[in-house]
Amino acid sequence: MKSSRPALLFIAALCFVMLGVAMYLQHVVDMLPCPLCVIQRYLFLGIAVACLYGAASQRPKIGAGIGLLAALGGLGVAGKHLYVLAHPGFSCGIDPMETMLNKIFPAIYLPFIFRADGLCEDATAPFFGLSIPQWSFLGFGIFTLALLWILFRRQK
Repeated sequence: MKSSRPALLFIAALCFVMLGVAMYLQHVVDMLPCPLCVIQRYLFLGIAVACLYGAASQRPKIGAGIGLLAALGGLGVAGKHLYVLAHPGFSCGIDPMETMLNKIFPAIYLPFIFRADGLCEDATAPFFGLSIPQWSFLGFGIFTLALLWILFRRQK
């Protein structure tokens, strides 16, 4: 029987790489995260934790299923972010969502990761040819397909 453990660990590692790139862009390039960016960070972290749980447990499909839910949520949030960028009059700027996000536990104790201070429209600068929300959408899409493969492949 082939194990799903290596695939789950690889997905978790890629999620942590995505979060590392986000930290680089925030702290080195001075690209402040908007509320939608911060929600995507939570979802990448959710995928990583679910995949680590699945890799460590006897039932990897539970971790893959929870990770899949987070990946699907990420596709929705990244899709909304792309919609905001495609419609310049539509903004997610300083709004109640930003205030709420900045008052929850992780934003208070880890503001260097989870504090939303930027504007969604500022994410248009290309990073290796794509905007940040496009990279995020691509990442969530790949994770969705990989987690679906883990969930529905036949065990021998």
